[in-house]
Amino acid sequence: MPETDGTAIRLVGRAGELARLDEVIAGLGRADVPAVVDISGDAGLGKSRLLGEVCARARRAGLVVLRGTATEFERYTPFQVFTDAFADADPAFLASGGVPEAAGAVVFGVGAGAAGVAGSAGMRGGDRFGRYRAVAEVLGALAGRHGGVMVALDDLHWADPASLELLDQLIRHPVGGRVVLVVARRERQTPYAPAAALARGVDRGAVLGVRLGPLPEREWIEALAADLPLEEARGLYAAGEGNPLYLRCLLDARRQGGAVPAAREVAVSGVPEGLAALLLEEVGALSTVERGVVEAVAVLGDHATSGLLRAVSADSSAEELDAGTGAAVRRDLLRMGADGRWVLRHPLVRALVYENIPALRRAALHRAVAEELTRRGAGAAERAHHVERSLTGWDPVAAEVLTEAAAQCAPTAPATAAHLLEVVLRLMPDTPAHAGRRGELTLARARALAVGGSLRESRDLLHTLISGCGPHEAVLRGDATALCALMERYLGHSPEASALLRRELTRDPGPGPRQAVSLGLALGTAALNTVSYPAVRDDIQRTLALARSHHDPMGELGALALAALGEAYEGETATATRSADSAAALADGLTDPDLTELSEALVWLAWAEALLERYADAERHTDRALDLARRAGQVHVLPHLLTARAFVHLTTCRLPTALAAAEEAETVARAVAGGDLLAFTLSFKALILLLHRPLGDTQALCTAEEAVAAAGPSRHWWASLAGCVLGHTALVSGDPHRAQDAILRAGGPELLGLQPSTRPGQLDTLVATALATGDPDQAERWAAQATAEADRIDLDGQRAAALRARAALAQHHGDPHTAARLLQDAARAYAPSGAGLWQAYSLLLASTQAQATGDHPRAVALWEHAQRLAETGGARLLTDLAALVRPRTEEPPPAPTELDQLTARERQIAELVAEGLGNQAIATKLFLSRRTVETHLSAIYRKTSVPSRSALAGLMTRATLDRSP
Repeated sequence: MPETDGTAIRLVGRAGELARLDEVIAGLGRADVPAVVDISGDAGLGKSRLLGEVCARARRAGLVVLRGTATEFERYTPFQVFTDAFADADPAFLASGGVPEAAGAVVFGVGAGAAGVAGSAGMRGGDRFGRYRAVAEVLGALAGRHGGVMVALDDLHWADPASLELLDQLIRHPVGGRVVLVVARRERQTPYAPAAALARGVDRGAVLGVRLGPLPEREWIEALAADLPLEEARGLYAAGEGNPLYLRCLLDARRQGGAVPAAREVAVSGVPEGLAALLLEEVGALSTVERGVVEAVAVLGDHATSGLLRAVSADSSAEELDAGTGAAVRRDLLRMGADGRWVLRHPLVRALVYENIPALRRAALHRAVAEELTRRGAGAAERAHHVERSLTGWDPVAAEVLTEAAAQCAPTAPATAAHLLEVVLRLMPDTPAHAGRRGELTLARARALAVGGSLRESRDLLHTLISGCGPHEAVLRGDATALCALMERYLGHSPEASALLRRELTRDPGPGPRQAVSLGLALGTAALNTVSYPAVRDDIQRTLALARSHHDPMGELGALALAALGEAYEGETATATRSADSAAALADGLTDPDLTELSEALVWLAWAEALLERYADAERHTDRALDLARRAGQVHVLPHLLTARAFVHLTTCRLPTALAAAEEAETVARAVAGGDLLAFTLSFKALILLLHRPLGDTQALCTAEEAVAAAGPSRHWWASLAGCVLGHTALVSGDPHRAQDAILRAGGPELLGLQPSTRPGQLDTLVATALATGDPDQAERWAAQATAEADRIDLDGQRAAALRARAALAQHHGDPHTAARLLQDAARAYAPSGAGLWQAYSLLLASTQAQATGDHPRAVALWEHAQRLAETGGARLLTDLAALVRPRTEEPPPAPTELDQLTARERQIAELVAEGLGNQAIATKLFLSRRTVETHLSAIYRKTSVPSRSALAGLMTRATLDRSP
C-alpha cells in the first residue's frame, strides 16, 4: 500500500502549481515577481496542504515563515489570522522593541500585553490605516533581519473584517523587499471585497493567482490507490470528484471495509452528510471526558490554552482531563500548536465538532470561557466573541460587555463594532423601557457602519431611526439627522442632505442651540459640495451668531471656518481672509481634546487657507488635524486632510510627499466612500502624477479618467475639479481638443461651473488649447477674462496664471520680449506664497522666451533657477522639459540667409526638425497640437523650396555652419 504520513494525503497532482510557487520563492524581491500569491479553490482541494508544502520550501530557502489560520468561530475577533501568524515570529525581535505601538494589536492580539511595545498594544489609537502601515514596517524589519519573510494565511475566507481590510492594504501597497504574502481561501466563500482586491492584483501583475482544480485522476490513482482494482479506484475518484479531502475520507473508509459510494452521494460544495459522518465517527467513539475535551477545544478556538481548557472542564478531575487529552492526541484529533495552544487536527474537523455540540451545551461552554476570561481580567473586546456565542436570550450584563467591546473596536475594527451592536439590538426587548437605549445603540451602530465604509447601510439605518423618533427624542433625532446628512454627502446626495437638514432646522419646536449649530454647520458643508454657498451664507452667519451667544467656541470655529472656505471658493478674498484669520486665532487657542469634537472645522480652515495661498498656515492646521483624526479614529475626515496636505506639498514643489499623501487619501476614500470623494482624491493624485512622472507617462491621464468616471454625471465642485484635471493632463499628453472639451464640459458655456477662485488658472489652460487648435481670437477672449477674474480675486497665484495666459498670446504673435517679461512677472508673483512648482514652471517658460530674444545670459539664469526648483522638488515633468529647452551658449548675430522669410514659429519648428525631433515631440515641446505642427511644416517647405524633412535638416545645418567663424 502506498505510504502516507499519517496526517494528510500525500501531495500529488500539483507539480505545475509548485513550479510556479518555486519561481516566486527563487525570485523574491525582484520587481517582476509578484509579492502576493492567491491559492484558491473549493473546500477540500488541498489548499492547506499546498500551503504547507510552500512553507516548507520557503524555510529550506532560508525564509522566515509566519503562518496563520483564520477560523470560522473567531471571524469577529480583530486581526485574528495575522496575530496567529505573528506567533511564529522571532521572539527576540518581538521583545526587542521593534514592534511599533500601532501594530501591537495585530502582532500580539487584541488585549494582549507585549514586551516589545511601548505601552499597551490593545485597541488604543484610532487611525487604523496608520496601524496597517505599522504592520508593513514590522514585516519589512523582519525581512531585513532574516533575509526574507513569507506570510502564509490559511482559510482566508473565514478571516475577520479587520484582517481583510489589512490584507487589502498589503495587496494595494506591497511591503517591498523580500516579503511575500501567500493566502489560501475557498473561492466560493470569500467575501466580495478581498476577492475583488485579489482579482485586481492579478490583472496588474501584483498577485499570482493559483486556482486549484480537481486532482488528475490518473496521477491520484497511481500515487495513492494503485493497490485497488482500477474500476474501483475510478469509482472512488468519481465519488470524490477529484477533491483530495473527500478522496482521503473515501479511501480510508474503503480500506477499512466500507463500500464505494456512488458519485451522486457526494455534494459539490460543503461537506456531504456521509463524509461528515465519517469524520465525526472518530469523535463519536470517544468517551464522555474525551469528547468533552474535543468539544471544549472546538469552542475555545484561539483561547485553547491548557489553563483555560482546565477552567472550562470543571466537571472533570485533573487526572480525567489529562487522560482525555492524551487519548484525543493519540487518535490524532488533538494536536499541540507551535504556540502552546491546543488545536483540532483540521479546521473542517473543528467545524463539524462545533456544529454538532448541542446548542445549550455549546452556549454553556462559551459562557464558562467568558466568565474565566473575566476572572483573568480580560477586556471586553477579548471576551466579546464568547459572550456573544453564550447568549440564548436577552442578558443586560452580556449586552453591556458587547457594547463596551463595540466601543473599543469602533476606531480600528468598525465592522466588528457594528456586528456586536447588531447582536445587542437584535436581542434587546422592543419595549418602551428600552426605547431610549435602543435609539442610542442604533445611532452608535450607524456610526460604526459609516466608519467601516458601509455608507448605504448606515444611511438606511439612520432613515429608520429618524422616522421612528418621537417628539420627545429631539436630541437623538438631531444627532441622527446630522450623521445622515454626512452619509448622504459621501454618497453624492448633497441636495438630499440639505433638504433633510432644513426640515430638521424648521421643526416646531426647533432644535436646541447645540443641535441648531451642529445642523447649521452640516447644512453649510452640504452647500459647499453642491456649489451653492451663496444660498446658505445667511444660514452660516446665523449659526455663527448662535454659537457666540451660547459660548460655544467649537460651533463658532466651525462657522468661521466654513465661511472662510465658502468665501474663498467664491473668490471673495477679503471676506474669506477675515473669517480665516478669526478661525485660526480661535483654533490655535483651543486644546486638542476640544478640537477633536469637531475636527472637520480644521479641514475647512486648512482648505480655506490653501485656496487663499497661505500654504504655511494650511500645512500647520492640516498636520494638527491629521494627528487629531488619527488618534480619535475619525477616518471619514482623513481623505480631505490628506488631499489638503497633497495639494500644499504639490504647490510648494514637494512632489514625493505630495504623492504619498494623495495615495493614502485614495486608499481611505476607496474604503469609506467612493463616488464624489474618490473623484476628489483621484483628481489631485492625477495632477501630482502629471508633474512627478516623466514626460510621456500615461499614469496621470488614466487616473484623471478614473476620477471623471467616479464623479459620474454630477455637476458638483469635485466633479468639475475632475474635469479640469482631465483637461490639464490631456493637454500635456498632446491632445488640446480633448483638453478644451473636458474643461468646457466641467465649466459650461460661460465657465460658471469652474471654481471662481481658481478660474484664471483654468483659463490659462484654455488659452493654450485655443492657440494649439488654431483659434487665437478665442484665446484673446479667454486671456482677457483671466486678467479680469484675477484682478477681482486679488490673489498672487491667480494673477500669475493670467500673466502666463497673456504671455502665451505674446509668444504666439512673435513677441518674445513681452512674453519673457510677463512670465518673469508671473514667477515673481508666486514667490511670496512659496508656490515653488508654478514658479519653476513660469521660469522655465520665461527662459525659452529670453533665449528667443537673444538674451542668452538671462535665459541661462532663468533656466538654472527653474531646473533647481524642479529637481529639488521631484517635478520630473519639468526637469524633462528643461532638458529639451536648455539654452544654447551665446552666439554672434547670424548673417541673413534664405531662412529669414520664415516666421519666428516656423523657424523654431525648422530648428527642432534639424535636431531630429518628430512631429509629436515638437508639438509636446511647444505646447501645440500635432496638426498645427504639420501645417507649419507645409508652409516651411513652400517658403524654402525644400521637398522633405531631411532636406530641411540639411538646409538648417548649412545655415548654422555658415554662421560659424
